[in-house]
Order: sequence, then structure tokens, then C-alpha cells
Amino acid sequence: MFRFSVILLLGFTVTASAVAAAPAPSSYGIGRAVTQAEVDAWNIDVRPDGQGLPRGHGSVSEGQMIYDAKCALCHGTFGESAQYIQLAGGVGTLQTSAPVRTVGSLLAHATTLYDYIYRAMPFNDSKSLTPNETYALTAYVLNLNDILPADAVLDQNTLPALKMPNRNGFTSQRGLMTPKGAPDVHNTACMSKCEATVAIASRLPTGFVEGVYGDLSDNFRGLALMNHVRPTPPPAAPDKSLAKLAEHSGCLGCHAIDHRVVGPAFKDVAAKYGNSPEAATFLASKVKSGGTGNWGNIPMPPNTGVSDANIRTLVQWVLSGATNL
Repeated sequence: MFRFSVILLLGFTVTASAVAAAPAPSSYGIGRAVTQAEVDAWNIDVRPDGQGLPRGHGSVSEGQMIYDAKCALCHGTFGESAQYIQLAGGVGTLQTSAPVRTVGSLLAHATTLYDYIYRAMPFNDSKSLTPNETYALTAYVLNLNDILPADAVLDQNTLPALKMPNRNGFTSQRGLMTPKGAPDVHNTACMSKCEATVAIASRLPTGFVEGVYGDLSDNFRGLALMNHVRPTPPPAAPDKSLAKLAEHSGCLGCHAIDHRVVGPAFKDVAAKYGNSPEAATFLASKVKSGGTGNWGNIPMPPNTGVSDANIRTLVQWVLSGATNL
């Protein structure tokens, strides 16, 4: 036993040069070399100086068409909606008592906008946009903020060269959430004569969360579930293939079978609409085009990336109670 432990210890005590000289994983009969396509699929981050931007281009006018179809429902026709995140306006407000944080007022680099859209938007179908579509959307949102003219075209060269209004506005010398507050994050670790009591040094302004996000206990992106008891464990869908289709189509990001997340539970949708002969047509249109008002003020984004056939299948599954058809 002692000898085996020593062998293990010696076996794992190797130098960097020994690791570098070790055989490739394929020499052991397991694994394979990663392909360039697999690396490219993950290597999509864009740095402030533009490193990582793919080749492509997009105009403000092209971006407007994409925005109206995929973004306006949540962010407002002109980027003015604070329902999710307000995109336009607010330039010059960050030093006031009521800062408005938008693309134009907050971001220091225009490339940050491209990076976020490409990786995370639309909310219900992230990574579905092509580089050209992302350049176009970036151009349109910057136009909404009066940073680009209406005839502008962005590409991998022109985007990093843009100068954002807040490019010199970042500092670590501010207090938490207060424009004129003193910084409270420069304390050193206590090694002796430590404080006997701990006092709260900073607080979020009264009404900040409610003013920006509304009532979290209602339906803001499922965060209310942190303060409520979730059914444990939620029962699995009897038809796993349809549940997988719902997951792949982005439905389960906002819905669950038997409890509310962002949108209503599937069983509640079935209870409300299941007896109506027009339910299937109505819900299929709602899934395809999006909308708001039926289950609260959080909008459902359009699902243009899901085929009509799959939408009809999912609607019938939901109306059946999300059980076997």
C-alpha cells in the first residue's frame, strides 16, 4: 500500500517540460483532436479593441428590419422600453441623481454591444444571428442613440473606431449606487484589532429595484422563485420527446409544466384555453408573433426561429396538459 502511494505521488510530480513532452491524448486510445470548427463555435468573444470581430457588415436600415421583428417587442420601437432593458437615451444622466443606463449613456466601447447581441440575443433564441445581422442590429441601436447616422454601415474595421459618449466615464472611486458617494471597497484585510461589530456602509436607493424592474414577486424573469417555494421536484413530462422539443425551441426558458417561471405554467394555459375550438390557432399565432397582456405585463418575444409545424405540435402538447398527445 505504501509503495503504491509513493508511485502515485511520483507519477503526478512532473515538470512542465515533461507534460509538454507527453503523448497526445489519441496515443492512449481515447479522445480526438478538436476541430477548428469546434474551436470557432466557442471562440466568439469580442474585445474592446475589436479583436475577435468576424468579417461582415450591416447597415442601419437592415438593422431596423431585424430589430422590429426580433427586438422591439421587449425593448420598445425606439429602444425606449424599460420593461427589460432600455437601450436608447440617457446620455449625460450618469452623474445625476437619476442615472439612465443605456447603450448610449453607459457603454465605453461599441464593440461591447456587438459582443452581447451576438452571444445572448434574442433572449429566446441566442446565438441565432449571423455576423451580418449582428453588425446591422448594432448599427441600428447605435443610430437610436444618435451615435451613428441613418446611412451608416458597420464592419470589423469601422465598429472598433467608434467613440462612445461614456468612453472616459468609468471610475472605481464611486460609492455604491450613488454618483457622489465615497468609495467603500478599498478596505484592507483585518489582521489585528478587528472591529467587534459590522455596520452597513452602503444601501441601494429606496425604490431602485421596483423603479427599474417592477415588482420582482410578480413575474420578472423568474427571479420571484427565489422568494417562493418551488414544487420539489417538478414532475417530468411523460412525453420526453416533446419536452425535448420544447426545450430545444426555447420554451422552457420561460415556462414550466406545473409552475410559473417568467410566463405561465403549461397546465394553466391548458386550463384557460383548452376548451376553446380556436385555442390552437390563437396560441400558435401568439407563439409565432409574440405579444403581451394575457398573463401580465412581461411580453413574450416572437419565436421566428421555430417552424410552423413544430409550433403546432407544441401548442397541441400544451393544450393537452403537456402530457402524451
